[in-house]
Amino acid sequence: MSKYVFVTGGVVSGLGKGITAASLAMLIKSRGYTVDMIKFDPYFNVDSLYLSPYQHGEVFITDDGGEGDLVIGHYERFLDQNLSENSNMTSGKIYSSVINREREGAYDGESVQVVPHITDEIKQTLYRLNKPETDVVVCEIGGVVGDIENHPYLEAIRQCRGELGKGNVLYIHVTYVPVIEMSGEHKTKPTQNSVKELQNIGIQPDIIVCRSDYALDDSAKKKLSMFCNVNIECIIESITTENLYQVPLRLQAQNFSGIALKKLKLEERELKLDEWTEMCERAEKASSQKKKIKVALVGKYTEKATAYQSITDALNTAGLLKNKAVETTLVSSAEVEKDPKILSKYDGILIAPGFGERGFEGKVAAAKYARENDVPCIMIGLGAQAGLIEYARDVCTMTEATSQEYDADTPYPVVSFVEPKMLKKGAFPSLITAGTQLNKIYGSLTTKERHRHRFDFNPKYEQMFLKNGLVFAAHSPTGVPEAFEVPTNKFFIGTIYNPEYRSRLLSTHPLFAEFINVLSKEKNS
Repeated sequence: MSKYVFVTGGVVSGLGKGITAASLAMLIKSRGYTVDMIKFDPYFNVDSLYLSPYQHGEVFITDDGGEGDLVIGHYERFLDQNLSENSNMTSGKIYSSVINREREGAYDGESVQVVPHITDEIKQTLYRLNKPETDVVVCEIGGVVGDIENHPYLEAIRQCRGELGKGNVLYIHVTYVPVIEMSGEHKTKPTQNSVKELQNIGIQPDIIVCRSDYALDDSAKKKLSMFCNVNIECIIESITTENLYQVPLRLQAQNFSGIALKKLKLEERELKLDEWTEMCERAEKASSQKKKIKVALVGKYTEKATAYQSITDALNTAGLLKNKAVETTLVSSAEVEKDPKILSKYDGILIAPGFGERGFEGKVAAAKYARENDVPCIMIGLGAQAGLIEYARDVCTMTEATSQEYDADTPYPVVSFVEPKMLKKGAFPSLITAGTQLNKIYGSLTTKERHRHRFDFNPKYEQMFLKNGLVFAAHSPTGVPEAFEVPTNKFFIGTIYNPEYRSRLLSTHPLFAEFINVLSKEKNS
C-alpha cells in the first residue's frame, strides 16, 4: 500500500510548494524508496493546451503527451524520472469526468454534488496511484488555502486520512512568515490564520514549512509550534535562495525527510545525496566565476522568465557539467527584428519554441545573424522553423518562403501542416542520419524526443536544401525531417522537437551539453 504526502500552501501563492514537494520526493527517493508525484490545479482548463505562458510559465510535455504546469518539469528534473499525463490533474478534468458519467446515467438518478461526487472523483484519481511498486505518493494542491476553488480538494484529502489511516497520510503546509523591516521581527500571525483555516476544514498539518527571507528565531518557532499545534522540530524553515538546487539540502539539514518518514511509519534508510551535493557545489563555484558563458534566449515571452524554465535549466546544467556558469538573458524577438546587432554581445544564441506569428520575423532575423556571423546557435520548435525559413529565403533564394501557419497558400511552404492536421505532442522516435554532427552528439542512430507542434519541416524541399548546404540530420520513421544542421558552421542546429523536456539536473540533454561545450571552447580560445 502506498503512503500519501499532501502539500498545501497558505498566505500567498508562489511560495514554492512545487519545489518543496519535489525536494521531499527526491529526498525520500534518495533513501531507496519508490516515489510518484501528482499535482491538482484548481482551474477549469482541462489541461495546459491553450494556456498562455504568461499565466503559469511554460507548458511542460510528458512522454505520453500530457500537457501540464511547469511544476511537472521540476518534478521530473528533481526526481530524475518520467511522469505521465496523470501527474497533473485540473478541475476541468475532474468535473468533466463527473459530468460525462452523469450523462451516461452512472449515478442512478442521484443529485450530483461537490460532496460526495467531485470529492470521490478526486480520491479515485489519487488512489489510482496506489500501486504495489510505489512506496510514497507526493501530492501538491495548487493555489492557497482559502481559495474557493480549493475546497473540494482539501475536503477530499481530509477524507483520505480517515480512509487510509493516520500512519499512511502526511500533511505538509507551506506558508509565508514575513519580517517587518523596521523592527526585524518575524510575524507569525499570517501562518497561524492559514493553519486555522486548515483546521476548520478538519486538516491538522503535521509539518509546517516556513518560507521567509530571513532565518526564523527560536521565539517565532515556539509561537508557531504552540498556536499551530505542531511539534517544534516539525517547524521547518525555507529561506529564500536564488539557487533552487540548494533547497533539498537546506530542508534536509533540518531532517525534513527523516521527520516525514517517521510520521509515515517508514524506516529511515541511508540517505544518498553525493551526486546532488556535488552538483550544488559546482553551482556555487560557477556562480562566483567572473567569466560566464553568455547565451541570448530569443523569444517573445521575455517578460516571464518561467516561460522557458526547462530551457534555462538545461543550459545551466550543461554549464555545470563543464564547471562553467551560464548567464542566460531573455531577448525579445521583436527587438531583434529591429536591430539584430543587439545579439553581438552574446557567445551563443538559442531561438526559442512557441506558437503564433507575433515575434516570428525577429526569430528569423536572429537565425540570419547567427548563421552569417557563425555564432553557435540552437533552434527549437518554432525557432527551428524560423531558421529553416531564413535559410530558404537567403541561401536558396526563395524570398517568399514561409510557414503554412501564416500563409496557407504560400508558393514555398518549407514548413507545412502536420499530417493529420493536429497538434503532435508526446515522445516519438527519430532516426538520425549517419555521419552528421547530430549523430556524433547523440552517439546513436536513434533517439526518442518529445514534441509539441502543429507544423513540420516539408520533406518536399529536402534535396533542394541539401544542394545548398543544409542537411536534415534526423527524420521520423515515416521520413518527415525533424532536425537540420549546417555543417560549415561551428554549431547551427534546429530541431522540430523539444530536447529541453528530456534534460535533467544531474545529466543534461546531449544537444545542450554539446552546445555549451562548443561555447566553452570558443570562450577559452
